[in-house]
Amino acid sequence: MATEEPIDVGSASRQGGARSVGLVETQTFSFAEPPDAMELECGRRLGPVTLAYETYGRLSAARDNAVLIVHALSGDAHVAGYHSPDDPKPGWWDLMVGPGKPYDTDRYFVVCSNILGGCKGSTGPSSVNPSTGRPWGLEFPVVTIGDMVRAQVRLMDHLGIERLLSVCGGSMGGMQVLEWAVEFPERVASAIVIAASARLSAQGIAFDEVGRQAIMADPNWMGGDYYGKATPAAGLALARMIGHITYLSDEQMHAKFGRRLRGGEGPAYDFRTEFEVESYLKYQGDSFVRRFDANSYLYITKAMDYFDLAERYGSLAGALERVRADCLVLSFTSDWLFPTYQSKEMVRALKANAVPTTFFEIPSGYGHDAFLLPNEQLAETVRGFVGNVHRHVREGGAKGGGP
Repeated sequence: MATEEPIDVGSASRQGGARSVGLVETQTFSFAEPPDAMELECGRRLGPVTLAYETYGRLSAARDNAVLIVHALSGDAHVAGYHSPDDPKPGWWDLMVGPGKPYDTDRYFVVCSNILGGCKGSTGPSSVNPSTGRPWGLEFPVVTIGDMVRAQVRLMDHLGIERLLSVCGGSMGGMQVLEWAVEFPERVASAIVIAASARLSAQGIAFDEVGRQAIMADPNWMGGDYYGKATPAAGLALARMIGHITYLSDEQMHAKFGRRLRGGEGPAYDFRTEFEVESYLKYQGDSFVRRFDANSYLYITKAMDYFDLAERYGSLAGALERVRADCLVLSFTSDWLFPTYQSKEMVRALKANAVPTTFFEIPSGYGHDAFLLPNEQLAETVRGFVGNVHRHVREGGAKGGGP
């Protein structure tokens, strides 16, 4: 339903400079109040459900400029801007979202929500179970990528967005993009899949399992019932250290750390942290513990492991024949967690179904995390793709995403 004037359903302040969305506030949306609980793929029902989300820019009168950005494993709704004037750093993809940036908030209405099962304001295992008054822990039902997306659909309904101009995400976010394009094809004009695949490889599942075992082996985990007590910090930190290695590349680690020792002195001949790369990984693990919930890590990695479009529809081509969106698929040369051959498998299946698809393998030495770092080719490719789709949608068509 269109209105005469653009409506602002966002919360973004324009303070903070010409290329920043400025100060932003996280909002929440709740739904699925019993007895109308949300039906999950595992066969259980969940309700009420709350999603934390942030919005940036203005929704147009025609409601045709909405972009949904979906986050990866450890992300959240805070994709851009600052929560306070003294916030030490902006949202996790601030380099891509803001006035004049690829997701130009002077043109687009950008939405990002924390996933179902998360721990940054959305319902997850650390949330209170209404039937017990205590945190869910492992009583929380197992959720899937599909469940996460169906919750996002409810949020879009709440915001009055019937069709998204674009859905974009990297890594696990890319899996959510694929789920949107396959299961809700009429609601997506374009889909951008970055450094992702239609299913994890055995190697990816193996790394996830080692991380989960590290958490569950921590004596403080207590079968997931650690809330209000000592947390399984050592196990979660180790899981993050293992995962973080897969996000980097050999080239990046060599350039950044090499075999350098801390302080530049000789070896200590003991088991203290002395290599710079050891210190870096320990820092990553310790900082992750301060901002993430161990049980959410278990649930989210399991959701990634279960995601498999080919198994669901008999083949990847069979799944992707449902897609009606223009697609942009991007990979990075040094990404060994989601290597380029997996992106090419998606591209072949899309093109076999005559889905308008653009593919680029972007040169980068930064490994899987390259999509989170400044990259001019990534930025300009996304800018051009979304801009072309936006122009064609406003002209009354759905196609035209290619550069």
